[in-house]
Amino acid sequence: MLTPAAWLCVRVPKPVGADPALVSEALIAAGGAAVQESAEALVTHLPLADGDVGGAVDSVRACLLRAGCAAGLRIDWTVEEDRDWAAEWKAGLRPRRVGRRFLLHPPWNVPDRAPGDLTIAIEPGMAFGTGEHATTRGALRHLESAVRPGSHVLDAGTGSGVLAIAAARLGARLVTAVDLDPTAVDVTRANASANGVDGVVRAAVRDVDGGFLAEAGPFDVIVANILSGVLAPLLPALRTGLSPAGALIVAGILEEEAADFLTAADAAGLAAASEDLEDGWWSARLEAVADGPGRTVAHP
Repeated sequence: MLTPAAWLCVRVPKPVGADPALVSEALIAAGGAAVQESAEALVTHLPLADGDVGGAVDSVRACLLRAGCAAGLRIDWTVEEDRDWAAEWKAGLRPRRVGRRFLLHPPWNVPDRAPGDLTIAIEPGMAFGTGEHATTRGALRHLESAVRPGSHVLDAGTGSGVLAIAAARLGARLVTAVDLDPTAVDVTRANASANGVDGVVRAAVRDVDGGFLAEAGPFDVIVANILSGVLAPLLPALRTGLSPAGALIVAGILEEEAADFLTAADAAGLAAASEDLEDGWWSARLEAVADGPGRTVAHP
């Protein structure tokens, strides 16, 4: 018989073709205390107050299925003695430098700043986007070159709001942050307030469609850290939402999907001005082409 103090340690190998954000949120929904991401896997710990290992594993699998990311995923698990896993996970989150200027950190670990640093405090929670994932970091690096003081920015699929806050830190006059998940919008508002940019970042539950883009745009910069299958069909509408010299930053795209995505961008009249690759995740800054199909940079 397991003691009430036992924990179920669940390890899901890093999914291929599935969004780690969805997997992380599914593990939290299953009762995980926190999710730790490594290069190989996502790990969480669930309390086993009644000792029902099978029921807990089934709950994890059901949450993954509801999130649409269980197909092909292997779930490994072990039972471990009582420890404060959430505290250990928090202790493992360190300040992280991204790009030339950004310094991301959890609220409980405030780093020393160097001249020119732009700090962003993010409370890790159910909304993904603490800078611990390569898709977020790729988008941040592109933002550094795209956002100018006074820019009007759209953060489509804002998650934790980290990209919206980064745009505000870079001098954007207004950042519209939208998501279909009310939890993500609430988290974005809280994080924007904690970073002192709630006067610049306006978060709302909205769908990014032609009507919204016509109503809220044009935008000098649009950033979308969304899976390729969702993002590619939106490219024509997103192009219409850009100002004449605007930039569309895309992330959340696997390296093997990049060539097809560039073809879709070309058809929408967008050309890749810069590309970034980290840990198998591709991102790019796209710009509108005045006439004819987009011209893309050479892609390896």
